[in-house]
Amino acid sequence: MSCQQPVCFQTLKTASGKLIGVATLNAEKALNALNLDMLRLLTKQLTDWKNDSEIACVVLDGCGEKAFCAGGDVRALYDASIESKGEIAAAAQTFFTEEYQLDFLIHEFGKPLLVWGNGFVMGGGVGLMAGASHRVVTETSQIAMPEVTIGLYPDVGGSYFLNRMPGKTGLFLGLTAYQMSAADACYVGMANHFLNNDDKELMFDAMATLDWSGDIGMDHQRLDEMLNELTYKTAMPKGESVLALNQGLIDTLMTGSLTDIVARIGEIETDEKWLSRAKSAMLAGSPISWQLIYRQTQLDESLTLADTFRWELAVSVNCLAVGDFNEGVRALLIDKDRNPKWHYGSVGTIPSELIDKITSSPWESHPLADL
Repeated sequence: MSCQQPVCFQTLKTASGKLIGVATLNAEKALNALNLDMLRLLTKQLTDWKNDSEIACVVLDGCGEKAFCAGGDVRALYDASIESKGEIAAAAQTFFTEEYQLDFLIHEFGKPLLVWGNGFVMGGGVGLMAGASHRVVTETSQIAMPEVTIGLYPDVGGSYFLNRMPGKTGLFLGLTAYQMSAADACYVGMANHFLNNDDKELMFDAMATLDWSGDIGMDHQRLDEMLNELTYKTAMPKGESVLALNQGLIDTLMTGSLTDIVARIGEIETDEKWLSRAKSAMLAGSPISWQLIYRQTQLDESLTLADTFRWELAVSVNCLAVGDFNEGVRALLIDKDRNPKWHYGSVGTIPSELIDKITSSPWESHPLADL
């Protein structure tokens, strides 16, 4: 396929006469990180395919072998935020608004929508994947929400799906930027199918032979059955989930107040690499982010998906205006000294008024009111 656009689109014929729409993120050098152009191209095409009776199923994948999508264009957000000097950046509001509208569209798509989540799936990539009906991971998948390291928090619907994971796993993933394997992703519900990376062409061949009918319920069932059958034939097994094996420990570590949790993590002495990395990532992260992530997990479970996206939009733009985002990106991507000077050095020194401000809507008329 020859395509110069940041997202490439094609339709595949099937034996049933129906079509499969394929959208491929085409920014391999940037690990398919999302920019505004990509969001707009995806939103338009997915909306068209949703309303096209000839399209029975949609597949979303990424160019290259390294990543499905390693996040969003944080450098552009940083530039916009610096220019706005403590005020809400118009470009940031536009980006987050359109990103969350796309994520919501995927959640509400109806027809089977499959994400091929090989390689890195991080941040904005998790947002694309979380709402898909069929979330396929492989032995190469590395899935994380590492926003704590740049002064953000797990957005793109994280306030909804992290709170629905087993025990305290969602809070653990948010605070520690833990990198999930395929087995971990299946355990927490981030993925629901496992294939090997080499099985991708085989999967497309099998999809082309399915008896797609246009009956959405039946089409979901047929795709499920086909993917399950392919899973039984994979050469490399999924393996065991570290998160599942350590659920009790994770729940213990994440119990109590945020002050308790930070102290408990700081006292960990371990030779386990997964836990040592989790400790290091959390303690190097932004204390403002800790507060926001903890606040996320306290949200009322009765909030709808649309409600959580509205909450996140306010928090995201406010993080850029008055939070630690600019300093986090400076340290990681601009100066690359990996030595951020966070606004506050500990949980206890952060004014509650600041967290209240970041988590409050700055709009009288919310940009996502119509979700």
